[in-house]
Amino acid sequence: MLRRLLALIVAMVMIASIWLRSDVPQPSALAGLTVVAIPLEQGCCQTGPLTLLGAWQLSSRHGAFGGYSALLQNGAGRLLAISDRGYFLDFSEPGSGVRPPQFGAINQDSPQNKADRDFEAATRDPATGKLWLAQEGRNVIQRHGRGMAREAFRAVPEMKGWSRNSGPEAMLRLADGRFLVVCECTGPGLLTDLHPGLIFGSDPALPGTAQQFSFAGVAGYRPTDMAQLPDGRILILARRLLWPLPPRFAMKVLVADPAELRAGGTWHAREVADIDAPWPVDNYEGLAIEPMVDGTLIAWMISDENRAATQRVLLLKVRIDPARL
Repeated sequence: MLRRLLALIVAMVMIASIWLRSDVPQPSALAGLTVVAIPLEQGCCQTGPLTLLGAWQLSSRHGAFGGYSALLQNGAGRLLAISDRGYFLDFSEPGSGVRPPQFGAINQDSPQNKADRDFEAATRDPATGKLWLAQEGRNVIQRHGRGMAREAFRAVPEMKGWSRNSGPEAMLRLADGRFLVVCECTGPGLLTDLHPGLIFGSDPALPGTAQQFSFAGVAGYRPTDMAQLPDGRILILARRLLWPLPPRFAMKVLVADPAELRAGGTWHAREVADIDAPWPVDNYEGLAIEPMVDGTLIAWMISDENRAATQRVLLLKVRIDPARL
């Protein structure tokens, strides 16, 4: 009995150390957002077609900071991070300017309870600026316009069976106007690594029917975000939770071709990079692609710290060689 009691105490202490909030950072001179560069080792870091150009830790005293589960380009030199706590952060890319960051609530006209703010995926139409967000738990997609005003809201029937704690995790508006949504959950059966996915022919926040498919990535890894490349292919972030305590994360980058999507079929992705030390590794859930004038691509990745003392909000700037994808 004594051994069991001691084991229980040790387990409780370890769990508490994971979920304990980190120390509140010192106030920032830049409107509440601190951006600190992380030193990289000499010659660091390249994996497959990806080269790490810079890494930063973000912190803030602002109550809306943290929990970032999606990342989008928001104009020249700007990024838009969406949190699973119902807030957004619009901020400048490191080194691109000193325009102050903007914090704000997403659903300003509704109660900020967990069920109405757990946003895990986002995508936008660069031509109109309209934004689509997917909520986990309620399995809802909503559309926002200027000033984050909500324009449309719909519970998607085809998502009804998706888990409350691992629902729509990755969403993308394709260049042809279709929308893709992939669940973090796996399909029926205990031994499957297939993830349910949906294809929408048009705006998923409006009434309509979605076609179902299965996403096949890397066994044991769950998709967390995706972004379309200029050549039409899709880059996908995938995460695996590593045990024992405290939990750590393994990350991979995959690529898939939307031309291979078929209703009722399996959409296969292949691994192009394994993100591991000496890269700063954390729970990366947001991915944005920025084409450069020389034909190379920049990928921005942001991590969700889960309010855990053992995790950080990290931002990575990664160069991608399209010829090596």
